[in-house]
Amino acid sequence: MDFGFIPATQLDQVDFSLPGEPAGNAAVLAAAKSGERKHGAGKTQLYIGCPTWGRKEWIGKIYPQGTKDGNFLDHYVRQFNAVELNATHYKIYTPGEIRRWAEKAGDRPFRFCPKFPQSISHHSNLMGVETLTTAFLDGVSALGDHIGPVFLQLSDQFAPAQGRVLFDFLRTLPAGFVFFLEVRHPDWFLNVRYRQAFFERLRELGIGAVITDTAGRRDCAHMELTTARAFVRFVAYNLHPTDYSRVDAWVDRIRWWAGQGLQELYFFTHMRDELDCPDLVAYLAEKLTEAGLPVQPPELISSQGSLF
Repeated sequence: MDFGFIPATQLDQVDFSLPGEPAGNAAVLAAAKSGERKHGAGKTQLYIGCPTWGRKEWIGKIYPQGTKDGNFLDHYVRQFNAVELNATHYKIYTPGEIRRWAEKAGDRPFRFCPKFPQSISHHSNLMGVETLTTAFLDGVSALGDHIGPVFLQLSDQFAPAQGRVLFDFLRTLPAGFVFFLEVRHPDWFLNVRYRQAFFERLRELGIGAVITDTAGRRDCAHMELTTARAFVRFVAYNLHPTDYSRVDAWVDRIRWWAGQGLQELYFFTHMRDELDCPDLVAYLAEKLTEAGLPVQPPELISSQGSLF
């Protein structure tokens, strides 16, 4: 992911501290925790993984030598319990095509998190897209029990001035899905009036806010929970020392949220060169487990250097 990318030589100039807890989070998590007591619900469900499974560089790292492209997903679902489904950003797939992916997961508690097609999110201004949206959601519905949050990523040119169009579109989204929204224009975060109205509206609609943790756009690591689920896109630097300290900070925050009633967490590692994504997921899984939030780590066949 190039969004928010800066040269690695500038990382020591970045304040990677996560913001404090926004005021609205407490009420969201308290309501979820109260519901857990009432209905006997359990602990936070954690889903971690990578943005894709189709990386040849992972042959010999998490895929056995000789693995063919068509079998990458067979091995990915054994190593992780979630994937960002970025393929759907570039094409609207039929239910039959998507069902074949779901079948690979079998009876595992695996989640695919489909991304809205760019024909809707980037090329339409969210107007006149009813047919495209129906076709997209019909397709991803074939994931069945393996469907995770469906997320809409808007370009960094989509500003609060277009907020009415955005929320008109969000109101048309059907029940039966978990939706998240990722915005990038700085005014959504840096303009206090827009920020407050934006997150309040998402809470009213029951739509989650994607948290994007990237070096060059610290405002996008906003830490707002508009539902009792969190969706984090973590942009790392191929096992730079800051990657590990940043993950450590996230583990502390996730542990706090879990204690306050967070129901689900989706956490995906991104890198410009995705070779090392599995290594960082393995580190995240180990640290979460040490924090009392057990997650099965991927089993690395080989690694470029030591994780620690």
